[in-house]
Amino acid sequence: MADQDRIALFIDGANLYATAKSLGFDVDYKRLLKEFQNRGKLIRAYYYTALVEDQEYSSIRPLVDWLDYNGYSVVTKPTKEFIDSLGRRKVKGNMDIELAVDAMEMADHLDQIVLFSGDGDFRSLVEALQRKGVRVSVVSTNATQPAMVADELRRQADEFIDIIHLAAKIGRDSGERSERAHRGPDRRAPPPVEQFDPELADDSLE
Repeated sequence: MADQDRIALFIDGANLYATAKSLGFDVDYKRLLKEFQNRGKLIRAYYYTALVEDQEYSSIRPLVDWLDYNGYSVVTKPTKEFIDSLGRRKVKGNMDIELAVDAMEMADHLDQIVLFSGDGDFRSLVEALQRKGVRVSVVSTNATQPAMVADELRRQADEFIDIIHLAAKIGRDSGERSERAHRGPDRRAPPPVEQFDPELADDSLE
């Protein structure tokens, strides 16, 4: 990879959260940004997530606010509630369209796109970006059972990066939590998102 490759990150927030959780680590978004700044000229880092608007406190809001002030372009939209066929209340927060539109609009200004998602729905997006001459790397994992990445997406990508190999570089230091408990919250560090509602992870691989 050339030092001056123009790179953009497109992070499916719910999908990345679910993937990291399945491997037992928390993403440190400051370290993640630094890792890809070292790989080329990082033009933009997009982070996509849905927010529950009617909650008095949203557990993901502190992370969204931190990302917004620390080098990420955060794209959000309100979740939608619906009742499924069994009468259960469900929350849907799919950001696929927003991510795809932004990626296509940015494509002419980039050499490489790094997509943090294993969602097979993105296969056609990857193919369209490749037709525009953009190399696409997909970051997910097939180290879990079942794999978090759809096979068709992994095959379509120019490069598949198993996030398990990035964990040492972008993971939160395991000693950081206990240290933070003693010295109080560090406003310079991104907050953990362990309370994120898994129902928002609308990340079906089909």
